Amino acid sequence: MTTFDDALDLHFIGNATVLLRFGELTLLTDPNFLHRGELAHLGYGLVSRRLTEPALDAADLPRLDGVVLSHLHGDHWDRRAGRHLDRSVPIVTTRHAARHLRTWQGFQRAGGLRTWESCTLTRGGAQVRVTSLPGRHALRPVLRSLLPPVMGSMLEFGPVDGPARLRLYVSGDTLLFDGLEEISQRFPAADLAVLHLGGTQLPGGFVVTMDGAQGAELARRLDYRRVLPVHYDDYTVFRSPLHDFLTEARRLGLEERLLHCPRGRHARLVPGGDRPTVR
Repeated sequence: MTTFDDALDLHFIGNATVLLRFGELTLLTDPNFLHRGELAHLGYGLVSRRLTEPALDAADLPRLDGVVLSHLHGDHWDRRAGRHLDRSVPIVTTRHAARHLRTWQGFQRAGGLRTWESCTLTRGGAQVRVTSLPGRHALRPVLRSLLPPVMGSMLEFGPVDGPARLRLYVSGDTLLFDGLEEISQRFPAADLAVLHLGGTQLPGGFVVTMDGAQGAELARRLDYRRVLPVHYDDYTVFRSPLHDFLTEARRLGLEERLLHCPRGRHARLVPGGDRPTVR
């Protein structure tokens, strides 16, 4: 069996796109590779212009063992992802997104999970167990019916047939609501919470992702070891800058938990209480 240490390398590419490597296993979240000035399509004719550059192009990705996709919006799965990703790669996502990817884009290994369902991906001696978690892109039922279903995910990395060594919570594009508290009841400990922020605002003033205050409050409720903010300042629909989250997190006494890993940088996580290293 392949041997490896327990470290997880995290490369923050931009928006909600993160490349994760554990042993021989490589996983990608929410692939978004549009360039500055290009438009992401959000449905119903709505678009948003990208304000930043991705740290990596889709064509330059390493071999992937899986993609975890929180939902089907153009700032999480764009035309560059659909064009360059290997159509044989497993994609773990919502049932809604999986049907679309299989039927319209030819990704036959796209699989949809219901909330709390899990699947496992392996490579060599490493594995990751992906569990679909609650998420709501909108709280009003009428608006929720117009937006694609969204999921959070718990990623549990470890050796094949062994216990999890590292756990990452990825929020997906959710707002803060009481149903999220069940996550910490089922998963009382995790090494890192990756929170989608931005305070995304649609026409009419509807906010459909956590702003800085909501993100900090979710971090407080979950009480996970470290917190990495993502999905901020990348698109014109984002109205809550990273500064809002950092200010509120410090006010709540969470400053020591913050993982400062800007776009393009790598963070190395190890089990236990050691502070991640960033390069």
